[in-house]
Amino acid sequence: MGATDKKRTARIGLSLGADLCWPACYEAILGRLNLALDVGGETVRFETDRVTVEPFDLKQPCEYDMVLDRLTHWFTTSREWIKKAVIMDGLYVLNNPWSLQSMEKQTSYCAMMRLGLNVPETWLVPPREHEPGPDVQPMLSRYARLFDLSGIADKLGYPLYMKPYDGGAWVGVTRISDDATLQRTYDASGKRVMHLQKSVEDFDLFVRTIGIGPQVELIRYEPDKPLHARYAVDFFFADSDEWSLLTDQMLTINGFFGWEFNSCESLRRDGVFYPIDFANACPDFQVTSLHYHFPNLVKNMLRWSIFCTATQRRMRPTLDWEPYFDVQRRDLPFRERLAAYADITRDRMDHDRFVEFCAEHLVQLDEVTWEFFGSDEALAIIRDKVASLYPEHEVERFTNHFWGLIQFWRKTERDRMNGHEPSPAGGGDGDRR
Repeated sequence: MGATDKKRTARIGLSLGADLCWPACYEAILGRLNLALDVGGETVRFETDRVTVEPFDLKQPCEYDMVLDRLTHWFTTSREWIKKAVIMDGLYVLNNPWSLQSMEKQTSYCAMMRLGLNVPETWLVPPREHEPGPDVQPMLSRYARLFDLSGIADKLGYPLYMKPYDGGAWVGVTRISDDATLQRTYDASGKRVMHLQKSVEDFDLFVRTIGIGPQVELIRYEPDKPLHARYAVDFFFADSDEWSLLTDQMLTINGFFGWEFNSCESLRRDGVFYPIDFANACPDFQVTSLHYHFPNLVKNMLRWSIFCTATQRRMRPTLDWEPYFDVQRRDLPFRERLAAYADITRDRMDHDRFVEFCAEHLVQLDEVTWEFFGSDEALAIIRDKVASLYPEHEVERFTNHFWGLIQFWRKTERDRMNGHEPSPAGGGDGDRR
């Protein structure tokens, strides 16, 4: 029997909510690649499938090698099926469902504060109202202490932000400039547990980093603009040292929590970056917001999922924080410490093996993706996504808008493929030091 006479089909499941554009593009590009990779003496081919929601036997075998999950953070049935499949069947999942379920923003702030990242000063305050229960009132009457909300705000200093300790998508986030607004916002928060966080004022740069496996993309972000214009098209907003720092920061966060698809928001003031929001392990992945940046993220997801399934990479279902804490206890200068954290993550994510795999097996991905995003098929997918969000009279206008930005991506991508990199540091494999 020849070295490649053994055949295997790697099955990738897409566990989706309202997603339309990225899974359709992912499937189409994977089909166009038509891969048959010689890996470990096997010829490996790839299939995708949309994961359905239905009753399941806890001993029912899982038919997937990997699931790209977009539901664990909010849909219980899918979350419990995925957790079952990881335990019973060795399923590889993006992201770790236990970590995603339990590591809300509160925990992520605490962890990164301990590791020395420049998280703004943050307080957690008890909810304004409480869920009723037979033991709640006795507990509160015995142990709850009156507290001075205004006094906490005075310690932080105005302006500050009030936001849910476990929230996402900017829901419930309020900028607080004075005591009257503070009291009114807290009174309206109901049963939600809230953070008060010191504002980073006079920042000159807002960056959103998006990590997929060991790959990190940096995008300048403009939160005050409409959703379709928040992700800026800009190539020279940070120098190479800053690019390296933000890459290492993203890898540190993701490695610590076992997340392989996550985003981080950071503000730069006086040359220092402050991460303000980084428990986002189901980040935006829509062409209607990412536009120009969308094709690169689809490519990154393809690279990482193909690598994981082709090499039968094993998922780490448990978290081991001690290597990160060992670095923290060494009291290194901040930049050296951050680099050491990131190296732990690179090792855990098989960074070097991944780079070698892509160089050997996925050299055609750039060209195939470039061709796809100039096709009628891609245009139809974008139009369908726009039609799902915009009123009918705006569909053509915004379809043309997003399509035009993707054609600009194709121009800059062609320049890059020809050796003319538009960014001084670029995104990519996560090794920018």
